[in-house]
Amino acid sequence: MARRRGLGMGLSALLGEAPARAVAGEEEGPRRVPVEYLEPSPLQPRRDFPEEELEALAESIRAHGLLQPILVRPARGPGAAYEIVAGERRWRAAQRAGLDEVPVVVREIDDRGALELALVENLQREDLDPLEEAEAYARLMREFGRGQEEVARAVGRSRSHVANTLRLLQLPETVRAMVKRGELTAGHARAVLAAADPVALAREVIARGLSVRETEALVRRRRETPARRGRDPAPDPDLEVVARKLSKMLGLRVEIRSGRRGGRVVIRYTTPAQLEAVCRRLADISTEK
Repeated sequence: MARRRGLGMGLSALLGEAPARAVAGEEEGPRRVPVEYLEPSPLQPRRDFPEEELEALAESIRAHGLLQPILVRPARGPGAAYEIVAGERRWRAAQRAGLDEVPVVVREIDDRGALELALVENLQREDLDPLEEAEAYARLMREFGRGQEEVARAVGRSRSHVANTLRLLQLPETVRAMVKRGELTAGHARAVLAAADPVALAREVIARGLSVRETEALVRRRRETPARRGRDPAPDPDLEVVARKLSKMLGLRVEIRSGRRGGRVVIRYTTPAQLEAVCRRLADISTEK
């Protein structure tokens, strides 16, 4: 975790580094509340909580307790007393572990701050898939007026990382599902996005087991080939007449191709005997007077 502390404002500023403990009468410190007093936040970037992951965390909580408090804010509507800002996975696992109470830190946090802190926590723990991360960035920009540079500073990422991650939202739904299932990495997804048919290429990448670099090279090749064809000049009628005369003279198919710096004559043959015959014919022509 030490290498990830540059991520945004982080949670340590709000939670501290010490293990959670019940503190009676101390408003600023952790307190214990019944698990049913908490509810998930609609701002939570993470959507999927795999069963095996929750069970592993629950087993750890059974053995060692819940060492880090859950960050909450007062609930906005009726029902639960608190809305979880950061720590929903721990709250879910604590219930599996049979805990009746959990340690919480209560803070007054607005919606933008709540989304940023939830995003930072998930990034620190590498809990988000690339699309969940992209959707959270987009929400910060759309609902709270943040630019890419501001989002990058808030979550401790580079602006280029935020921009590249946001590009994933342009993917077709079929390719998004492949990323969600872990069949494609974010790097693969960004590469296929530049293809004429991202879905077809994504399926090919999975079937062939291509690396990200191989995928990028494949996209470049397929984009360059039509471009080169488009630069070929239109056939010259006069050269086509000359090509037909040569074909008749040599008895083989002849093509004349012109370019910016001249051109070339292509004589097509299928057998060594045809090649020998055309060489003899050309030699005869060169000696004719």
